[in-house]
Formats: sequence, structure tokens, C-alpha cells
Amino acid sequence: MIKLEDNPPILYPVNACLQDICGQWWVAHTKARNEKSLAWFLAKSEIAYFLPLREKVTVHKNRRFTSMLPLFSGYLFFSGDVESRYTALSSNRIAQVIEVVDQDRLIGELSQIHRALSGGARLDPHPYLKTGHRCRVTGGPLAGTEGILIQKKNLTKLILQIEILGQAAAVEIDGDLLEPID
Repeated sequence: MIKLEDNPPILYPVNACLQDICGQWWVAHTKARNEKSLAWFLAKSEIAYFLPLREKVTVHKNRRFTSMLPLFSGYLFFSGDVESRYTALSSNRIAQVIEVVDQDRLIGELSQIHRALSGGARLDPHPYLKTGHRCRVTGGPLAGTEGILIQKKNLTKLILQIEILGQAAAVEIDGDLLEPID
């Protein structure tokens, strides 16, 4: 297990904005448990990437361990030209590269995940939902974030989806901060 500070940055270049990163975006379906290694490889190759990570705490023999796991297990998003794609494939850590047809949609969806992580929200993997009501957050650090509203017991969650992967993440939120989207 690596130290928390030894994890790759979630977004490379570190202070970049997803919308400002030039190039075509691809989805790398990595070989098993190779997401972080691929991220380090891409950073060393100066290829822009986005690897959303979530914190996981486990207790073993009365010791508490904190680790960072990929939010979307087996996937990493990277951007660049055809040469960047070839370089990424040469890492031998990718099982398949998925071409993104709707670049604007993917960037919009990834930006929402990045905004939530940057705002300190705790994201958890969640089953992808096709039904439900789309909502927008009206205030707080997640203002402007859009997703699907679900309610379980006394919890209100906003589901943030990545359409191309058929996966999603859930963030707990105060229902008073949501407005419906038509």
C-alpha cells in the first residue's frame, strides 16, 4: 500500500481546467489495477489525464488504513493527439482505448465529477441510472452541478453519470439545494 501523498494527481496538468485542455479525449480501459501506474506514466510523458480517486478507509487488527481508489475502477481519461494515444498504448497498461464520439458531453460530465472532488465532496461508486429526475445544485461548493436525484431512506443523493462508461458516482446532498431541470 502506498502513502496517500504518493498517489498520482487526479488531474494532470495539476492546475489545469478540464475544459481548457487541448486535444481529443479518450477513455483508457486499463488492465487490472493499473490506473495509477498509467497515470504516472502519462504524467511523465506530459500527457493530460483525469483519474478521479476516492478515499477508502479500512480497519485491520485495530489499525486504520486510508487508501485512494479509482472512482471508476479500470478507467482513466486522457487527452492529446494521435501521438499521445500511441504513447499511452505503449505503456502496456491499457487493455483497450475507447474513442469518444461526443467530446463536449464527456468534458461536461467529467467537469462535474472534478468540481465535486475539488469541492471536497465524498463520492462513492453508484449503479448507473437511466431513469429519475435530473436536478441542478443551486448553492454551495457543488453549485451548477447536474445529476439525477435519488432518495433512499432519509438520504438524498445526486447521481453524477459518465455516459460513455455506463457508470456513475453518488454524492450525498441537502435536498433544499436542488432544483429540477426540465
